[in-house]
Amino acid sequence: MESNSEKIRKRVHNRLKIAREGLPFIGIGVAFCLLFTVLDLDLAAAILGALTLFTIYFFRDPERRNDSSEKTVLAPADGRILGVHSLEDGKSLLGEPGTKVSIFMSVFNVHVNRIPATGRISGISYFPGRFFSANLDKASAQNENNRVTLETFGRHIVFVQIAGLIARRIACWIKEGDEVKAGQRFGLIRFGSRLDIYLPRDIRVVVQKDQKVKAGETILGYLP
Repeated sequence: MESNSEKIRKRVHNRLKIAREGLPFIGIGVAFCLLFTVLDLDLAAAILGALTLFTIYFFRDPERRNDSSEKTVLAPADGRILGVHSLEDGKSLLGEPGTKVSIFMSVFNVHVNRIPATGRISGISYFPGRFFSANLDKASAQNENNRVTLETFGRHIVFVQIAGLIARRIACWIKEGDEVKAGQRFGLIRFGSRLDIYLPRDIRVVVQKDQKVKAGETILGYLP
């Protein structure tokens, strides 16, 4: 039997085109499609087949490459930029003034999340909460979320996986103390969600509202 650390390693360094979190759903869908076909339940088989194909599409996990310098901050999630906001001490999870970039992931986006910058994980905290639609501002403060703090080049970056209206499971495959690389897979949120990233004020942010981004490829900003 595989150890838990081996399972996590396979998720982080996934060589499949499908996120391993999705394999049980896909397997069950295929099995029931075959059963319905054998029983001549063609309509049920067709409907379930379509749902299984969508599940495969949802859990897709394409390779991503970025040849930028180490002092770039990459998008941690696929999706659309909901907003770029300057924050003072009281509203920033950094404990100092900074910039918050919010990314909304629809059900049609890749949902595998990636590390935004090379460094060390200094903290991970899970917070239970509500399940408001992830594109609403109140989702940042009130929804179930998982907060990850990354140390990079003497600075702290905080990125937050936020569950949405449909998503009810946040997966995080890293732990405190891990040395990580920019673009490395670190987790997944199921079925429509959001990811907020808090950057120190001296990081030059180069994305804007409504821009589409890709995890591990699109540059969010530059470290000084």
